[in-house]
Amino acid sequence: MHPLLCQVLILCWALETSTGFLLDRNAAATSTTRTGYTTACTSLALAPQQLGSFETLELSSTTISPSDRRVVLEDLVSADANNRVQFEESWDWQKHLLQEHADRIVNTPEVGPFLTTQDNGKNNEVGSSSLTSGGLDTIFMLEHEAVYTLGTGSDEKFILGTNPNVPTIRMDRGGEVTYHGPGQLVVYPVLDLRYYKQDIHWYMRALEECILVALHKCGLETAERQDDTTGIWIDNHKVAAIGVKCRKWITMHGLAVNVETTALENFQGIVPCGLEGRQVGCVNQFLEQQGKPSITVREFAPYMKEALADVFQIQFETRIRDTLPTK
Repeated sequence: MHPLLCQVLILCWALETSTGFLLDRNAAATSTTRTGYTTACTSLALAPQQLGSFETLELSSTTISPSDRRVVLEDLVSADANNRVQFEESWDWQKHLLQEHADRIVNTPEVGPFLTTQDNGKNNEVGSSSLTSGGLDTIFMLEHEAVYTLGTGSDEKFILGTNPNVPTIRMDRGGEVTYHGPGQLVVYPVLDLRYYKQDIHWYMRALEECILVALHKCGLETAERQDDTTGIWIDNHKVAAIGVKCRKWITMHGLAVNVETTALENFQGIVPCGLEGRQVGCVNQFLEQQGKPSITVREFAPYMKEALADVFQIQFETRIRDTLPTK
C-alpha cells in the first residue's frame, strides 16, 4: 500500500460512512447517486488542480454563491493577542458540535446545496446566543496553552521527556505526537463533508491547500507539500501539521501553523509526527530570511480566514470572542 494512503488511513481511523457514500472523483456536480439523496457536490464542480495535488471546488449553479453557504467562524485570536484556550476545552466543544451534527443528520438526512447554517436556504440568520443550533458548520480559530497531544495509536517513544512541565493528552485523532502552544495558529473545522466532497483524501488535501494559500498570501511562495507525508513544508522544515477525525462525514480536529518563533520552543521535547530526523520551522523564520517583517498569530489569522473561504467556497459569520461560550 502507498505510504501516503497508509498515513491518511491512520489519521482518519474513526471515519464512519453510515448513510454516506463516497463520490466518484470525476462525477458531475449535479448528479445524484442514491434515491432521496443529492450528492454533497450538488452545486459544486471540480476545477483543475492548483498548488499541488488538490481539486478545487467551484460553484456550478448560477443561483448559488459562497454567500449562500455560510459557516460560523469562532475567532478566539482577534480579540486579544494573549488569549489562550485550554486544549480540553476546545476538544469538548468539538465533540459537542459533532454530536449536534449527528443528531441533525438523523432527523434531516437529505442534503442540498445550502449549508446547515441557512437551514437549507430558508433562514439567512445565524443566532448569536448559542454556538450551535441543531448542528451548524463551525470553524474554530485559536491559540492553545502549551500541550503535547497523542493520537489513539501514537507511540510514546516519540515523547523524549525533556519538557515535564508540558502536559500530555491522548486524544481521539489519528497521527503521532505533536505540540500546540503560544505562537501557533490552530484551526478546527467541524464540517459536514456531504456539503463539500465526501472524500477524506480530498479533505486532507483541502486543509493543506488552505495553509498553502495563506502562506502564499503572506509572502512565502516556496511553501509546498512533500511526497508521502501530510502537512506543509518550507525549505525542508515542517511549518504546519494536520490531524483529523471524521465520523459520519462530520470532521473535527484540523490543522496547526507555526507562526511565531515561540511556537518552536517545546518541539525539542518530542519527535513531531514521528518524523525522525526532520526539522520544524515557523512562518517568521522564513519571512525574516527574505528580509520581510515578522507577523503575529493575530496578523496571520486573516490570511487563513480568506484561504478557508476560498477553498471551501463559503462565507463566514464571524464571532470574535475572548473565551468559548458556555454550552
